[in-house]
Amino acid sequence: MSSETNDNFVKAVDIEELKEKEKMAINVDGRSLGAFWHEGKPYVTDLRCPHMGFPLSDGSLDDGILTCHWHHARFELSCGDTFDPWADDVQAYPVEERDGGVYVDLHPEPDGPPEERWKGRLETGLEENLRLVVAKSVIGLSNEDVPASEPLRIGAEFGTRYREQGWSSGLTIHSCMANVLPDLREADRPRALFTGLRHVASDCQGEAPHFDQPSFETREVPAERLRRWFRDCAEVRDDDGAERCLQTAIATLEPERVAEMLYAAATDHLYLDAGHSFDFVNKSLELLDHVGWEHASTVLPSVIPRLTDARRSEELSSWTQPIDLADLLFDVFDDLPALVEAGANETWEEPDDFADTLLSDDPHASLDALTDAIRGGATCEQLADSVAFASVVRIARFGTANEFSDWNTVHHTFTYNNAVQRAARRASSTALYRGVLTGAMSVYLDRFLNTPPAPLPNVESSDADPADLRETLLETFDEEGGVNDAARLVAEHFAAGGDPADLKRTLGRALLREDAGFHTLQNLEASFAQFDLREDERERELALVALARYMAAHFPTRREAEQTYVIAERLNRGEKIHETN
Repeated sequence: MSSETNDNFVKAVDIEELKEKEKMAINVDGRSLGAFWHEGKPYVTDLRCPHMGFPLSDGSLDDGILTCHWHHARFELSCGDTFDPWADDVQAYPVEERDGGVYVDLHPEPDGPPEERWKGRLETGLEENLRLVVAKSVIGLSNEDVPASEPLRIGAEFGTRYREQGWSSGLTIHSCMANVLPDLREADRPRALFTGLRHVASDCQGEAPHFDQPSFETREVPAERLRRWFRDCAEVRDDDGAERCLQTAIATLEPERVAEMLYAAATDHLYLDAGHSFDFVNKSLELLDHVGWEHASTVLPSVIPRLTDARRSEELSSWTQPIDLADLLFDVFDDLPALVEAGANETWEEPDDFADTLLSDDPHASLDALTDAIRGGATCEQLADSVAFASVVRIARFGTANEFSDWNTVHHTFTYNNAVQRAARRASSTALYRGVLTGAMSVYLDRFLNTPPAPLPNVESSDADPADLRETLLETFDEEGGVNDAARLVAEHFAAGGDPADLKRTLGRALLREDAGFHTLQNLEASFAQFDLREDERERELALVALARYMAAHFPTRREAEQTYVIAERLNRGEKIHETN
């Protein structure tokens, strides 16, 4: 086509030719367009259907509606707006008839900034649970250099407002992905956001919305009374009362005091919902680290159902038979104030056999070691660190002769203790010692899953190229049954002097290409945290060894979400999805 210019308009096609053909694919100044003659008028749009890129010139026109023949997306021809939210709007261009030609303005005034359009599309994708729309929106926002905090905020607000049952796996994954963003390849960061957001959308589909309870009008309730009221409401499973107390605390107290209130309620009973409740509380606070405390009144009430509706482990036979662990723990809980006071002026150093005691077959010995440590001045953070590492060892030595579902058992203990450790770094509260003690008893209950224990890989030196080891690790994840091979490759990567940051990026890449389940996504985030929190090189290595074993046990998958994401990438680059590469 010619490119004669008159004002802002460029000649696109001869009128007679367009009348004759009615639908045409044209190229104007390097841009692929669709030209249409319908009901006596010319129209020009982008050639590609915004849904999957099929040429709209191969579609059909009827009664002012342009229909794509690939997935039957329909568009109002004059403005390009879609009838179908999953399809997105197509760009329609201003046209004029001049001197026997159709002229088009290739640079019309946009309706608004591109980032606002992508935010709106992301909200639509969440509302309709449309994976492709969510993926395209995340990539679009990334291309506009919108900070990750913005899609994180949109997901947080949507997930907490549109799920009456409260915080669940979707928002936990959303928070996990926010935490690992710095550890990922730049190309994988939008993938991680897409992963969290699509799980939020799935969690909320078909759910009733949550209607907030207001704070109390008074601002004079003492902090300790608010804390007591909140815990009492959680105890009797009173969601509304608990929310009013929490909203008042958010309005009147410092963030650390609000966190302590939530942690106390989450440890009043043992190992609520197999540890999920405490982890979810902690994840809600971590998500606020990314989106801002000003969103606390929206985000934090969503965790209340995880406290009021949770299964309490002291009601389970596994915690009361043949040894009544619940009775042992509650006795120690009663003694905690005195133990903490006794250790107030003491300095504790971890004994050489402390880890072995935590991993032993004797719950009394484990509790005695912990109470002696508290009496000796051990901080909650010190003990949480030790118990969390014991949880890492349970996964690193998990025997594959166990039932596959038992991976979840050791995983729950690990994520619970990881959450307690991170909570201890956020807030100082005697209640968090209860979380440590409970986590230690869960480590004890998992002991049989290390019978016999899987051998830990011990590679003292290697001349292998770390880059080759990482590629081999990715190939190992492509096949089932590579649990021990994956562990050995991680150990060899350390022995070869490979950069752990490169290894983490490879593990993140492996995770995000899979249809990874909730627990696997959690496991990567918690393992990365354990790696970062540890100073001992062997402990850091075992954190990633345990992760590689867990991932290998759960891979490969169908990779459906990755296919959706790749389609979104190609569409945003202007590629033709309908044609074979």
